[in-house]
Amino acid sequence: MAALNGGKTFVQDEEKQQLLLEEHTEKHFTAGEVVRDIIIGVSDGLTVPFALAAGLSGANASSALVLTAGLAEVAAGAISMGLGGYLAAKSEADHYNRELQREQDEIDTVPDVEAAEIADILSQYGLGPSEYGPVVTSLRNNPKAWLEFMMKFELGLEKPEPRRALVSAATIALSYVAGGLVPLLPYMIVPEAGRAMAVSVAVTLAALLFFGFVKGRFTGDRPFFSAVQTTVVGALASAAAYAMARAVQSI
Repeated sequence: MAALNGGKTFVQDEEKQQLLLEEHTEKHFTAGEVVRDIIIGVSDGLTVPFALAAGLSGANASSALVLTAGLAEVAAGAISMGLGGYLAAKSEADHYNRELQREQDEIDTVPDVEAAEIADILSQYGLGPSEYGPVVTSLRNNPKAWLEFMMKFELGLEKPEPRRALVSAATIALSYVAGGLVPLLPYMIVPEAGRAMAVSVAVTLAALLFFGFVKGRFTGDRPFFSAVQTTVVGALASAAAYAMARAVQSI
């Protein structure tokens, strides 16, 4: 009778836990990799063409020349950044697959050693032998879960998305183009490079402030601090390029 009651209590507890999980909805941001790619693309897109346009304007180049050079840089930069994102994500996936195969081989050849590693990992969370023993046994009886457990808790590796490399490349490249067009837009409208640069500075600084604020909101950083930090970095880059162009011109 006691055993039956114990089983009934366990089922009731399990049903109660499931009900609590269904009623409780956690709001976690799970698109961190995509946001990281957007941040990389937009931040470089806003800064590099902005610095190039400022430098050429400092050398008294025409708006047409600044725009041509700027668009060429945006195209080359988007391809380069996108390729870099693809190779980085591909390397990450290749590393995961190599470690996955190595871990599978160890489970097949030295299962007792791997089981001891499970016990060691769980003991670091404060579990004693009587508590982690059933977990070790359960994992040994479920090879797929065993392998996933070792990858996550021993190696700290998460399985990458199958299309991660292509998505990363496209996201970074498009973000770079979107950011790079902002400082170049005034040169498409204003024919005089000096006036176009003044408008470009105002537009780009505003874009950097907005982008930095949004980046801070998504990354958990202080939004206003992130906005100021992003704007200062972009302003310093363009100021340095402008000063170097003026210095070269005066030689």
